[in-house]
Amino acid sequence: DYEMNPGGYGMSSLDLSQSHKSTVIEEYTPDASRAGTCQSERELEQELIRMLTAQGYEYLPVRSEEELVDNLRRQLERLNGYTFSDSEWEQFFRDCIAGKNDGIAEKTRRIQADPIQNLHRDNGATKNIALIDRGNIHNNSLQVISQYEDKTGECRYDVTILVNGLPLVHVELKRRGVAIREAFNQIKRYQRDSFWTSSGLYEYVQIFVISNGTHTRYYSNTTRDRRVRETGRKTGSSFEFTSCWADGKNRVISDLEDFTKTFFARHTLLNILTRYCVFTTEKMLLVMRPYQIAATERILSRIEVAHTYKKAGTLEAGGYIWHTTGSGKTLTSFKTAQLAAGLPYI
Repeated sequence: DYEMNPGGYGMSSLDLSQSHKSTVIEEYTPDASRAGTCQSERELEQELIRMLTAQGYEYLPVRSEEELVDNLRRQLERLNGYTFSDSEWEQFFRDCIAGKNDGIAEKTRRIQADPIQNLHRDNGATKNIALIDRGNIHNNSLQVISQYEDKTGECRYDVTILVNGLPLVHVELKRRGVAIREAFNQIKRYQRDSFWTSSGLYEYVQIFVISNGTHTRYYSNTTRDRRVRETGRKTGSSFEFTSCWADGKNRVISDLEDFTKTFFARHTLLNILTRYCVFTTEKMLLVMRPYQIAATERILSRIEVAHTYKKAGTLEAGGYIWHTTGSGKTLTSFKTAQLAAGLPYI
């Protein structure tokens, strides 16, 4: 949980948690009428896709890697206002997207730290090509595909969200009543056996979502498991690193439909991907929990108010964030400082 000392000089008028800028919805009331509803995995998938398209996602009937790569080319051309020649695309895809020696860490770094890649044009010039627009998040395209098959035809992935054609969020579903851990274990099998095959585009996934309809959790595509093996530290199943989504009052949003309305809202998802993930020096991707995001945005709101009302440097500009032990104060502080450093008056 978290609290913040309001100070009493008009913070509510600029509070990010009450504005369109807020990533975490301030208060959400779940639909209790769904309690006990029986849905198959297929029904959950269809309802998820229906809700995503209603929220502005484009559905694509993509089933093969060839179709996925063709769409990626079109989306990057749209984002950058540039049309690749066939030779330029072949070079860019080979060197800047799907390098043979690139793994999860290299691909994650491109999304989180180095999204501008160099294209060597046919005329000898060099052009910057963005994989994702981190400055204007709504300039990015959001698409959804389902039942994508790997090259072997042995693996079918439930639902994947493409950002500018790259698979950055993946959802695995189980029917209501089945343990959510089964979806988690299925993703682990895909990571071991399938995501890296062919061009390895699924190693670009930043966030996984698992759900049995009733319970939904999310977590980052991290190299934590490999690090545990290298250090020999036994931390138990990495399922412990999955997180619940919640509203600004820290009330858990668990049902898949409620989760989709909030977490998968375009502004929220794009903000999480571009602002509230941290790629560490140990090559681990961390995705922040909702109370950390809410705390960060309240501190940033505090800074904005202090600047607007010329209170910077005074006690009135202060506040405090209260967390329980182990809840991630250090990550919250780091991300807040990183984002605050980008403000024009800081």
